[in-house]
Amino acid sequence: MTTDGAPQESAAAADHEAYADLGATTENAMDIATTSMDRVRELVPDETLADRIRQKSVHATGDPEFQHLVRLTGTHDDEPVVAGARAVLDERPIVTDITMVKAGITGRGHDCGVHKAIGNGTELARETGMTRTAASVLELDRDGVYEDSIAVVGNAPTAALALADCIEDGTRPAVVVATPVGFVKAEESRQRLRAVAAEYGVPAITNVGRRGGSGLAAGLTNELVHVASDARNGEIDLP
Repeated sequence: MTTDGAPQESAAAADHEAYADLGATTENAMDIATTSMDRVRELVPDETLADRIRQKSVHATGDPEFQHLVRLTGTHDDEPVVAGARAVLDERPIVTDITMVKAGITGRGHDCGVHKAIGNGTELARETGMTRTAASVLELDRDGVYEDSIAVVGNAPTAALALADCIEDGTRPAVVVATPVGFVKAEESRQRLRAVAAEYGVPAITNVGRRGGSGLAAGLTNELVHVASDARNGEIDLP
């Protein structure tokens, strides 16, 4: 160690960079996180992979009743979770609608590229008058970005509607996580996305009602990463 302590500071900075996205890193924080999840498991069943998604929805919203608002579209409730975990293991891209959702995706436990749609499709939005998020989704889909991806919509109902159109036109994400929030088109967009996903065999995780949001979408996506990590470590078997 040098007398000015520079190597120690460098190591500390490296540790912070490596663990910053975990949230709970100190002993006190880990105790809080563990206690929080223990309390969630007292309120939500802990028997299936689908239960893990319901638990995460309660943890993300702070509302035990939210477990009853989650909808899992597939041949059985576990299918979207298995599909999402396998997509993580296959290092498929994670594509979010907006920056806030992208920021909430953990950087650990996976080697998936994480992309955001917003920022694309500017010209299309200008020409058509559609929202920037809808145009962004359509622009990325034209480039094949959503094929076999983990498609995540956490904020914009119009992005969910655009994604439903893409699926209807032939795009097949590996899994969809969609929790757009609001009073205008939010619930309707999720209804349409569920219907299209069911019709074309695309596994999906959504919710009913007006609530949702970026934090919830990121949390549910992170749970897919955690399921994949548990499978990779041999702690669970994916069916």
